[in-house]
Amino acid sequence: MNTNGIEPAIEVKNLDIVYNAGKSNEARALDNINLKIYPNEYVIFYGPSGCGKSTLLYSIAGFQHPTEGQVIVGGQDINAIKRKEKDDFRRRKIGMIFQSFFLIPTLNILGNVCLPQAFLGVDLENREEAGTKLLERFGIAEHAEKFDTELSGGQRQRVAIARALVNNPDIIIADEPVGNLDSRSAFNVMSILRELNEKDKKTVILVTHDPSHLSFGNRVFYMQDGKIVKTEEILERKKATLKGAQEELVKKEILSPELQMLMRAFQNFSPAQLGMLLIPFKAQELVSHIFFNVPDEQIKLACNKLQDVISGRASVADLEKMLDQREEKGGLGWDKRNVKKFVGRLEEILGVSGKLDLGDVEKSSKMVADYLIKSFHLDFTPDRVTKLVRAIGLRLGNELSVIEFRKALDRPVSEGGLGFDRRVATRLARELEIIMLVKYSG
Repeated sequence: MNTNGIEPAIEVKNLDIVYNAGKSNEARALDNINLKIYPNEYVIFYGPSGCGKSTLLYSIAGFQHPTEGQVIVGGQDINAIKRKEKDDFRRRKIGMIFQSFFLIPTLNILGNVCLPQAFLGVDLENREEAGTKLLERFGIAEHAEKFDTELSGGQRQRVAIARALVNNPDIIIADEPVGNLDSRSAFNVMSILRELNEKDKKTVILVTHDPSHLSFGNRVFYMQDGKIVKTEEILERKKATLKGAQEELVKKEILSPELQMLMRAFQNFSPAQLGMLLIPFKAQELVSHIFFNVPDEQIKLACNKLQDVISGRASVADLEKMLDQREEKGGLGWDKRNVKKFVGRLEEILGVSGKLDLGDVEKSSKMVADYLIKSFHLDFTPDRVTKLVRAIGLRLGNELSVIEFRKALDRPVSEGGLGFDRRVATRLARELEIIMLVKYSG
């Protein structure tokens, strides 16, 4: 989509949402979200359950107040206006569609569709006329006098869509709208949303965890752990030439800076490893980094167990037992000294990675510097400690590449570097990359 000269319909700036901030049960739902959605776009927030996509959707709708950042709709910061104004904004500007329909059981179908207009003060005759036209459009006018319990799931969702449209909003927001529907009804609802975008020129925002829905949108924001990790834009739709075939999509992929940083540092890492494949990749890299000269078959077994440790299904003690136990008892029979070395290094890396907070680079840089100085037995003057902390901070903030960071470590002190031997500089740089990889959550 060419956006030159077009003002965004929605702009999200540096959006953070933290629940129970400062408490032991603090949880970060959204982490520095930045995006723009343009008029008449159809965008999709896609990711697994708990990734923050619905929280982002409700932030845009004005239901969720941010901890930090702004949500600007139509040039207006919706969190800077009074509650009454925000309610009016939602009624006129946004149509909401939910997975659970939320139809009012004491109202008939026409009454449900017309309800939003009643809050705007539209008289009964005019709002029933508007509601009837929408019911006719979606093929359910004959059910106008029925109640929601008399309709199928697909019919109830069409009623909910009609209700969302009755005030003629510019923006349609749909949160998992087909989650309770059979495949045929789901396809019908998805087709209606595309029609609203293409024919009615509505801006449509869809939340889904179903990959089969991604072809309906113009842009897809892939989310993981409160972050947008990838954006995919559909540049062209080529109609299928064979009957029953799907249209061909020409796409452009935009990766987050964090993901690009990992790909530069680990050449065998790719976006395909996001999600389910990320933990196996972390396990492989950790084993390779900590322990060498072990048969590939044993490396694979150790990696499998380490995946369980990383994902929380097993403890480090469970891993240590497997590595130490004799092969006839199901273990790997590694030398006890090597096992202790491996487990010790693993606990060090997991510990420092667990404390890493990229929201507080200054504190994290000092913590990592202290760890490296202790682990590598570095004898540092205060001035060199300061330089190391600064270099680590620049790397954590993605202001230095891994190559630039390594060069800063082995550059002579007289030239502003830290004066490390090249081999030591490489080991330190690699250690930091491993720590960042383990911290990265996709």
